[in-house]
Amino acid sequence: MIPIEYLLTAAAVLLLASITASRASGRLGVPALLIFLLVGMVAGSEGPGGIHFDDPYLAQFLGVVALSFILFAGGLETNWKSVRPLLRKGAALSTIGVLATALLVGWFSAALLGFTLYEGLLLGAIISSTDAAAVFSVLRSQKVSLSGNLKPLLELESGSNDPMAVMLTTGFIGLLLNPGDSILGMIPMIIRQMVLGAAVGYVMGKGMVLLLNNIRLEYSGLYPVLSLSLVMLTYGTTAAIGGNGFLAVYISGLIMGNQNFIHKTSLKRFHDGLAWLMQISMFLTLGLLVFPSQLVYVIETGLLVSVFLMFVARPAGVFLTLVRSGMNFREKTMVSWVGLRGAVPIILATFPLLAGVPRADLIFNIVFFIVLTSALLQGTTIPVVARWLRVDAPLTEKARYPLECEPTESMRCNLVEIEIPDDSIVIGKQVVDLGFPEGVLIVLVNRAGEMFIPGGNTVVTRGDKLLVLSDESILQVVRGILEKKEVKPSRQKHE
Repeated sequence: MIPIEYLLTAAAVLLLASITASRASGRLGVPALLIFLLVGMVAGSEGPGGIHFDDPYLAQFLGVVALSFILFAGGLETNWKSVRPLLRKGAALSTIGVLATALLVGWFSAALLGFTLYEGLLLGAIISSTDAAAVFSVLRSQKVSLSGNLKPLLELESGSNDPMAVMLTTGFIGLLLNPGDSILGMIPMIIRQMVLGAAVGYVMGKGMVLLLNNIRLEYSGLYPVLSLSLVMLTYGTTAAIGGNGFLAVYISGLIMGNQNFIHKTSLKRFHDGLAWLMQISMFLTLGLLVFPSQLVYVIETGLLVSVFLMFVARPAGVFLTLVRSGMNFREKTMVSWVGLRGAVPIILATFPLLAGVPRADLIFNIVFFIVLTSALLQGTTIPVVARWLRVDAPLTEKARYPLECEPTESMRCNLVEIEIPDDSIVIGKQVVDLGFPEGVLIVLVNRAGEMFIPGGNTVVTRGDKLLVLSDESILQVVRGILEKKEVKPSRQKHE
């Protein structure tokens, strides 16, 4: 047995190395996931680190736990108002688009690469989901964003398409192990998992908010522990009754993140940090699990599948899904290219290993190679493609204010930034004359990046951003006042 102090030291060194190396990802324009994977490979049994790790069960267990917390954190950060108009498109991409991608890759693998039909479909299912979080980290490092509704659409797709990939993967594994079963038998299973996952996720999301607002714990440090246990309960309960636990945790996070509850700011920050820890741990573990010498034998097959996936299967799935979406050719092409593969395919590739599927080792190595290829090719060219397609937009950095408000049991306040519209009637007025209702406090004014505490005689100018402290119901009144437009006198013709 390895002494515990050695294990802790090794874990700390790997985490520090990953965090330090991730700084280079922005400068190189590559996703951080690639850096984390490479650190794990370097530390592995065939690298200088010499850490021998060959336990697919432990890797899968860690991957499932990590993905649950990552999806929950993604749901917490998703703005329902921005994704609601795109719900139909996002749902179609995360279901029909994923299915079309899996079927096309399955056909290609069976027709040209020597796989059986079910083996090809299993490979297609494993690599059918995308990782837009890696995409946005690249765009952020390059100071580039996406115009229009592309960003919220891709966020919605990436947060909700993993469950479909999981269901297809488990379904095709069942068909490989039980050749007598019909492929049509997967349809009831998928419907059941989606319905139960969505239902349990909705109920748990509402229940989490209700519990957090009424449990009144004596120590504030217990609230993150409570939320952590509720996420695990959501996944475990949903999976135990035959639903999709990943869909449940994402929906519960989405429901919870768009409601008011106590310690909301600190809990969101806690789960954001936890999600990063889970990502790094997951990538490191998967990097340790692979043997780089075995990747050499799948280079040709991996390249063929990667090229077909990036230039045929993914674009076909996107264009088929968004045929009546109203999006133009350039926007659909960008959605197609932002099909970066992340850690989820590698996690799913451990499922056939544990299930004893024939040629599971080959499938795992091909999937790992495809993820590396996708990160290197797509991950490094996304900003260039966005500019070439003219769908890029300047990245708007959120202002960092030196204070924040944490709602408690006795005070349900909100501290929000409100930008003054260019045609607002309050422009040119003093703060004392704005006519805000009682219970509203303008804490700071952000004027062209400069922040100051306003007085009653401070004049509001065009482009100001007000940091306002109040209750949410009163803030609606404040927004209504600021959105009133200045009425310009009309010119009348004199005869």
